[in-house]
Amino acid sequence: MKHLEEYRDAAGARRYAAALAGAVTRPWTIMEVCGGQTHSIIKFGVDELLPKPVTLVHGPGCPVCVTPIELIDKAVAIASMPGVVFCSFGDMLRVPGTKGDLFSARAAGGDVRIVYSPMDAVKLARENPSRQVVFFAVGFETTAPANALAVHEARRSGLGNFSVLVSHVLVPPAMAAVLSSPANRVQAFLAAGHVCTVMGLAEYEPLAAKYRVPIVVTGFEPLDILQGILMCVRQLEAGRAVVENQYSRSVRREGNEPARGLIARVFKVVPRKWRGIGEIPASGFALREPYEGFDAERRFGVAGHSVDESGACISGAILQGLKKPPECPAFGVQCTPEHPWGATMVSSEGACAAYYSYRRTEKGASHEAN
Repeated sequence: MKHLEEYRDAAGARRYAAALAGAVTRPWTIMEVCGGQTHSIIKFGVDELLPKPVTLVHGPGCPVCVTPIELIDKAVAIASMPGVVFCSFGDMLRVPGTKGDLFSARAAGGDVRIVYSPMDAVKLARENPSRQVVFFAVGFETTAPANALAVHEARRSGLGNFSVLVSHVLVPPAMAAVLSSPANRVQAFLAAGHVCTVMGLAEYEPLAAKYRVPIVVTGFEPLDILQGILMCVRQLEAGRAVVENQYSRSVRREGNEPARGLIARVFKVVPRKWRGIGEIPASGFALREPYEGFDAERRFGVAGHSVDESGACISGAILQGLKKPPECPAFGVQCTPEHPWGATMVSSEGACAAYYSYRRTEKGASHEAN
């Protein structure tokens, strides 16, 4: 299959592995930001091809995983209200809050529906004028244009029964938070290609300059990732720290300017709390003043809710690249996809779910034999 098989070619992977072995002279730690990249790395064994001095750690690149507990609680509260149709992508339904998840809200009688686009929720609002339709607007910059379009269209059409529960987070501030931590061990980044397809490269250049870290915008297939790692290592070995674009078949420096314009029209940048990490300044989107009437938190009176996280789940350390899933005592034993303790096991992009699905010899993999 063109544009897929050539990026999964075993001989090509071995060539990149050999080039890495020839390029590296000292230990380096590289973080992939995107959960999709994490799954490719674990599924295809990319990390096992690397020379021993090169270590990959997993970052906060799964929007489901970093959605804070109080947002889940707010979603469950709204979904449980009479007259509400609560719409979400499927991953969010199983993320636990303090009072259950959206599946439990549906089991208790809430009208919770899985949709495949925010415009599906707009359509539902048009078709059900007597009901309040709420869309759970979760994601990084990648999903922001579609969510902005839905809100813009609802305002243009005068849909007073449509609103969004916004949990948008931004990648560059999260990278800065990782780099600013006293416990940081990350020396280079593989940046998420789909985010940069929308936003471009310019936001990453100040990070590379300030923290002296190479940042390579990378795709999602094994050869993409291996090439991105090689580009990082070559920069590290040469003492360089710039933004490079491995994913040039999809990413332009300026990004998608119409999409960026729509985001800027509908959203403003605000502080945002990240599950397992805490509040990061200027790391999220909220609706601008002309669109505030479509804010579900305000409409349903749940804006002030706040929750402290449990210390039992180590997903925060995993999301910051400080630990890996098999280091958690509960991984694969008490914490499984069927009974998740945290969002990194729930989400299809979560690091814990990736290890649980694809690693058979590491701690916790004995579930296959049970």
